[in-house]
Amino acid sequence: MTTQADRAQTLARLHSAPEILRVVNVWDAVSAKAIAALPETRAIATAGHSIAATFGYADGENIPLDLMLDMVGRIVEVVGDLPVSADLDAGFGDPGETVRRAIGKGVVGANVEDRLRPLDEAVAAVEAIVAAGEAEGVPFVLNARTDAFVRAGDRPVEASVADAIERGRAYLAAGADLVFVPGILDADVTRRLVEGIGERKLSVIGLPGTLRAAEYEALGVARVSYGPMPQRVALTALQDVAADLYRDGMIPASTRNLN
Repeated sequence: MTTQADRAQTLARLHSAPEILRVVNVWDAVSAKAIAALPETRAIATAGHSIAATFGYADGENIPLDLMLDMVGRIVEVVGDLPVSADLDAGFGDPGETVRRAIGKGVVGANVEDRLRPLDEAVAAVEAIVAAGEAEGVPFVLNARTDAFVRAGDRPVEASVADAIERGRAYLAAGADLVFVPGILDADVTRRLVEGIGERKLSVIGLPGTLRAAEYEALGVARVSYGPMPQRVALTALQDVAADLYRDGMIPASTRNLN
């Protein structure tokens, strides 16, 4: 078994490698086991939205932190030596303490979002997270999220690009490893973000309408994750098969025994 510090270093190396790191987000132990079993899986990332939905909560820190961390810990337990990065929303009111507790569950990295708080407050949160990792002896891999696009409102794209770059540079200077800029980013915007934030320092989300992972890789992006989308795909399949069964259908013969 590798140590937690080893797994953190592995995650950092995966981000800096020439190949884009693709992480398919999971939300419970069985979804994590199914993804971990694939030979292409190099790391595991949780989806906070999906974990909250599993327990009947809306996204955005409505789920109790203890419940979120309990599920994250269960995910860590079933994926062996794979590094696990957790979606910790905005830090649940105390980013440093939340990350310290997540490290206690075996997590080696996290997304923590800024929600476009004033820049000095957002930088202070990054610094608290980095300090928590150092205090716990884990080179914690922070994928610092800025909501420069998803909370942009009606402002021009150019303003969001400039804001993301300013925030991203500040977060990297404060000790973050990556800058996560969710949103539907076309090739031009992605290129400008990579130029402003740095090669292999940008993390993006894969959504309907975004670029393919290989296209992001060619533009210098370090990581692509998929947020709540894998759970939505799974639930769509569940609802579709249920509708078919109600029509007197049958369980497909291709169904695999994954649970």
